Amino acid sequence: MTAPIRVLVCDDQMLVRTGLVTIIGAQPDLEVAGECGDGRAAVDLAARLRPDVVVMDVRMPVLDGIEATRLLAGAGVSQPGKVLVVTTFNLDEYVYRALRAGASGFLLKDAPPDRLLDGIRTVAAGAALLDPEVTRQLVGKYAARIRPVDDDAGDITLTPRELEVLRLIADGFSNSEIAATLMISPETVKTFVSRMLTKLGLRDRVQAVIYAFRHGLVT
Repeated sequence: MTAPIRVLVCDDQMLVRTGLVTIIGAQPDLEVAGECGDGRAAVDLAARLRPDVVVMDVRMPVLDGIEATRLLAGAGVSQPGKVLVVTTFNLDEYVYRALRAGASGFLLKDAPPDRLLDGIRTVAAGAALLDPEVTRQLVGKYAARIRPVDDDAGDITLTPRELEVLRLIADGFSNSEIAATLMISPETVKTFVSRMLTKLGLRDRVQAVIYAFRHGLVT
């Protein structure tokens, strides 16, 4: 029997937090590992409980959800966790900052319960929650703020096909759309995506999109 996905719920609004805990706890494949009401407590509890996914609010006391996400999943974290940000804000500065902080996905608080549950499972599986069109809209809106970087990325060699796949991901193409465009099978696309992420040390498609913009592969 597969072990349930362990979830840490962090939201400073008691009513919202209780609702999330109730919805998550009712699922046979999910388990509430803990709950808290501020970002500092989330970081401390995550270190102790090692949940599979942290469901994180943005605006909270003591330490906000953006900084908590950075401490849990940001660059330089030796064992980064998976954070699903649940926010009342749509495509705005908070979402962009959380992306850069290392969040694996986003969900609005008015989303139906099924979407929350699917989001937790998606993030736990190592995929980004944002669908390709939302990813494109989000990063496209803030592309001007994603400044090119001068680092050792040039030492990482992608094959022409991997580079093509990365550019299509950044353009908002789904795996099936990439397969149709390149006239290859969806399974082959998955293989290219996996290899490309591994080579670049990226966790998911969201990070791949940001990488592509930062390194001038798309504009």
